[in-house]
Amino acid sequence: MKPRITLITLGVDDLPRAVTFYRDGLGWSTQGIVGEQFEHGAVAFFDLDNGLRLALWPRASLAHDTGLPVGPHSSTEFALAHNVRSTEEVDAVMAQAKHAGAKITKPAEKTFWGGYAGYFQDPAGHLWEVAWNPDMLPPD
Repeated sequence: MKPRITLITLGVDDLPRAVTFYRDGLGWSTQGIVGEQFEHGAVAFFDLDNGLRLALWPRASLAHDTGLPVGPHSSTEFALAHNVRSTEEVDAVMAQAKHAGAKITKPAEKTFWGGYAGYFQDPAGHLWEVAWNPDMLPPD
């Protein structure tokens, strides 16, 4: 298997609220909720850099599709990271997320590994790290 990820799907309890957070709050582009005509089909897609896409899908639909029961929420199972080019950009993204309705779980600060980072949770509880890492700068 080639180490490639093309789609990240986040299960959410309130799809319209999640779309509002990412589209209106963070300014990410989407065509909105599609597939509502199908049972367990409502989903929203966001185009990210390098061909990666983010999907927001109701947790019950994801559970149905996988054959697994809906499990309890756990924000510490994984974290998504958004690397930026400066400490000022970390602060700006954290402020934007907070203004959009995110819960700041750890304000941005200098890190033990020589960078600067903070964490927030989206309205569904998914954990995001916003980081400036001098060894992992994103392209311009």
